[in-house]
Amino acid sequence: MITLASDFPSPYPAAMRGVICSRTDARIEDVAHDFPRQDVRAAAFWLREVLPYFPPATHCVVVDPGVGTDRAAIVVEAGDHQIVAPDNGVAVPVARELAGESDFAVWDVDYSDDETASNTFHGRDVFAPAAADVHDADSIGEIDRCTRTDECVDLRFPDPEVGESSARGEVLVVDGFGNVVTNVPGDVVADRETVRVGGESVPVRNAYAALDVGDRLVTVGSHGNVEFAVNQGRGDDAFGLGVGDDVLIEW
Repeated sequence: MITLASDFPSPYPAAMRGVICSRTDARIEDVAHDFPRQDVRAAAFWLREVLPYFPPATHCVVVDPGVGTDRAAIVVEAGDHQIVAPDNGVAVPVARELAGESDFAVWDVDYSDDETASNTFHGRDVFAPAAADVHDADSIGEIDRCTRTDECVDLRFPDPEVGESSARGEVLVVDGFGNVVTNVPGDVVADRETVRVGGESVPVRNAYAALDVGDRLVTVGSHGNVEFAVNQGRGDDAFGLGVGDDVLIEW
């Protein structure tokens, strides 16, 4: 299996699929092509939450604001999975999830001698062919275009500050429903009836529908982190929060 994930609108993913299909008969599955545009951290977060649920596969990930620069292309080998991606940190959090803190291998991918490669669409011209080659190889080391390296761009999510009566964190992502996902661990609110967000009391509930439509709530999402939400509404609008904003939860 080869999976595809990107921040590309249609029809760009189709070109990537075409390249892969021309080089291998691997099954292709789309993870998502609507990651927030050029937001490496958001893509890294969602990949960490999604890819571990796949069976062993080669994952082609292209969220690449540095396309056309001297940023490297890499393959990260994590357990039974291989992640083909730009070297901007997008592959590292999921690699840790799949293989542990440092038990993954990194390979440089070099398609620089391909004169047909464009400057702006490495998803089609670099990462898609690399994913096909990695998928079909018995080992990455046998691929001439791949060279083992000990270096890659690291990406770590910020740690929250949790005290006896408050937790200070940051908004990591806002999902398509408008739920505001923070880096604050869910156990901070798990046993509480209410907390204060922005100085205002907000109920803590296990389900969105535990409150009336339009009511704000704090809950623990499937990712295990605290999120701010609205029953059948948008938490980002109701709480006035966006990606990167600081949050303070008090009790």
